[in-house]
Amino acid sequence: MHLVVGLGNPGRQYADTRHNAGFLVVDRLAERWGASLGKRQFKADVGQARIGSVPAVLCKPQTFMNLSGEAVVSLRGYYKSENRDVLVIHDDVELPFGDVRVKSGGGHGGHNGLRDISKRIGADYGRVRFGVGRPPEGWDTADFVLAKWSGDESRQLDEVVDRAADAVERALQESNL
Repeated sequence: MHLVVGLGNPGRQYADTRHNAGFLVVDRLAERWGASLGKRQFKADVGQARIGSVPAVLCKPQTFMNLSGEAVVSLRGYYKSENRDVLVIHDDVELPFGDVRVKSGGGHGGHNGLRDISKRIGADYGRVRFGVGRPPEGWDTADFVLAKWSGDESRQLDEVVDRAADAVERALQESNL
């Protein structure tokens, strides 16, 4: 079973922030696939779906970002998924806003959600990197990713979320994790 994990922080105050890019993509996938994320399981909102013949569990951990691995390790065990079946969608300050890239394995790059997941299951899982850009000069990175999208970003956000959702679908269909 594939496990598609969108990273973010729970709560209204984080809903429209860069750090919740993964949540946005999982929500878009749920819409496309007709899945409901109404089930709470292992500290995550989850729903099952199929993309073509590929079964997947959509997951939005409801711990804060730095404890994302709690839900991932539990769900991975419950669904008997291997690391190669795990695909994590996350914000990435090293990519310009709007860039979307898929990769397998790698470091955490300072991302606390990836750090916690890698600590718990190892680093050999797939990732969809959602570019949010670098913070402006003088901004702390944490403040930047926890800030709301800019006006320009908000106007382009639907298109970028669609591109990231497309990347997830391609990765699942091609087993390109």
